[in-house]
Amino acid sequence: MDLLWAPWRMSYIANVDKKDDGCVFCTKPLENDDKKNLILYRGKTCFIVMNLFPYNNGHLMVIPYMHTSDMLVLDTETSSELWSLLCKCKEALSKAFRPDGFNIGMNLGRPAGAGIDQHIHMHIVPRWNGDTNFFPVLGETKVISQSLPETYDALKVHFVD
Repeated sequence: MDLLWAPWRMSYIANVDKKDDGCVFCTKPLENDDKKNLILYRGKTCFIVMNLFPYNNGHLMVIPYMHTSDMLVLDTETSSELWSLLCKCKEALSKAFRPDGFNIGMNLGRPAGAGIDQHIHMHIVPRWNGDTNFFPVLGETKVISQSLPETYDALKVHFVD
């Protein structure tokens, strides 16, 4: 039997049902270490962050600073910047990694798959022809081809104003 080592998943599995003292999407932007927190870009009403537990290399999220689980309460400026930064993500990912496609979307509520359901966020996941294989289905393992710090460095240059 071949074994594939994916230790980053255990941190997620061990903490998936634990409640934190605060919302990670609210607390991380208040800190001053964007690289440690994987924050690539700060806008006026939203920010861009790498997913700590990515579905694929380059998995990004656009998150409003406003703490809400209801997208209907976002004002026009925040909704507009959310979409604008999502487009900025697509452009940066295209330049840095040349994916063949993208998955873009929101999971609203725990039953819809939201890991953090109290604070809305948009996902953008780059995809490549042939990146779907038997590992996720049979082995419950996803192969990520690059470390988070390497991915951060490759993307950060595309988010400089």
